[in-house]
Amino acid sequence: MNRPTHPLLELWRDFARNPGAVGGLVIVLALVCCALFADGLAPHSPIEQYRDAILTPPAWAEGGRSEFLLGTDPVGRDLLSRLIHGARLSLGIGLVSVSLSLGFGILLGLIAGFSRGWVGTAVMRLMDILLALPSLLLAVAVVAVLGPGLINAMYAIAIVLLPHYVRLTRAAVVSERDKEYVQASRIAGAGALRLMFITVLPNCLAPLIVQATLGFSTAILDAAALGFLGLGAQPPASEWGAMLAGAMEFIQSAWWVVTLPGIAIFVAVLAFNLMGDGLRDALDPKLKR
Repeated sequence: MNRPTHPLLELWRDFARNPGAVGGLVIVLALVCCALFADGLAPHSPIEQYRDAILTPPAWAEGGRSEFLLGTDPVGRDLLSRLIHGARLSLGIGLVSVSLSLGFGILLGLIAGFSRGWVGTAVMRLMDILLALPSLLLAVAVVAVLGPGLINAMYAIAIVLLPHYVRLTRAAVVSERDKEYVQASRIAGAGALRLMFITVLPNCLAPLIVQATLGFSTAILDAAALGFLGLGAQPPASEWGAMLAGAMEFIQSAWWVVTLPGIAIFVAVLAFNLMGDGLRDALDPKLKR
């Protein structure tokens, strides 16, 4: 008799059927390695200025220097080192923002799903108001109130992402709360908290994991937008959006200082989206082939 396949092995098998998802996972792992080991991987300090190498082209271009593989920025800082440290900032922003919004979103979604009175209605109407506002405009408004800075940008992005997790959690809870196993737990004497977090929540995690993965790409984009507007990470932080903002005036004379941070944002967002699509296909039984 064949032994049953381990759930994680089955998940990986379904995930690996999507080549794009595997490619996204490889890129995400590479970004994580850059974030964790940025100090060892970066050839230079991200804030050290080389006054004799201002706007040096990449090493393969005419006028490039071998010690600056991707060239330097308008004040002589090594672009490769700043991109590597920027991965740490971008992933850190995504991790904090998604963790905050996911935690509070699950809590509010469980309350709204189990509450059949005005509390659940009030929570969902508040989420509808937040969703009615453009995400970037809402983030800018929150940062304008709290003040510019990296920490406040994380809070703003978490608020922007919050309604998605609340609505997703509530929808999953509503579909589960009246099922027989929940009724059996209630008859057995399980309290409200046990029903929420022990009985129902584990069966609602699959779509939340997918949404959290996709939320990373949204967080990276919003962080870059806030940094570009001067409301996120402040100089000399090597955040990709702030790097774009500081290099816009050189877009024609020094293409690398604008193109390379833009490519970094594009690749990171694409990788998380591909990985999220693969997770959705692997975790949703309806999409398995």
